Amino acid sequence: MDVILLERVEKLGTIGDVVKVKDGFARNYLLPNKKALRANEANRKVFEANRARIEADNANRRTDAEKEAKGFDNVSVTIIRQASNTGQLYGSVAVRDIVEALVADAHKVAKSQVVLDRPIKAIGVYEVKVALHPEVAVAVKVNVARSPEEAELQASGVDVTAQMFEEGRDQGGFTEDYDPNAEPGATAEAQPEAEQA
Repeated sequence: MDVILLERVEKLGTIGDVVKVKDGFARNYLLPNKKALRANEANRKVFEANRARIEADNANRRTDAEKEAKGFDNVSVTIIRQASNTGQLYGSVAVRDIVEALVADAHKVAKSQVVLDRPIKAIGVYEVKVALHPEVAVAVKVNVARSPEEAELQASGVDVTAQMFEEGRDQGGFTEDYDPNAEPGATAEAQPEAEQA
């Protein structure tokens, strides 16, 4: 389906571009969200008649978003979650959690503005993109930790999981003997029987 874009859409085009998209993408996303019009003669005439107003509205929204972006300089939010000893979360951190943390930190953000490529499933510091406008995006640091103390360590640049493994080695924790000649999946009990045969 050919559509006329009413605003910049990432990886597609800018205002006024006529692009070919899949029917479902147009019907389910672009058209209901007023990001595009069907590309037919009537809509082309309507678009050309209103082009100056549409571009002026977009410019106003962009300047507002640029002002708002200045409030996002060096923004960092901390999310405390339970995790295993290896740093894997019991669950994940999703867009909703990041939005709640930003709103609690006095930043007005909608769920649709947070761009998260995949859910966060381990502790650490992540950079998440927040699109305030199709042409204005800011990066927010999301610090996922098990406790506020651990969050402070991560914020200062310490890799908490690596540090934890080093502490385990220093304390003489359980370590398994490594036999380079062992068959994959063989247990320690099975190896003496193999030697007898």
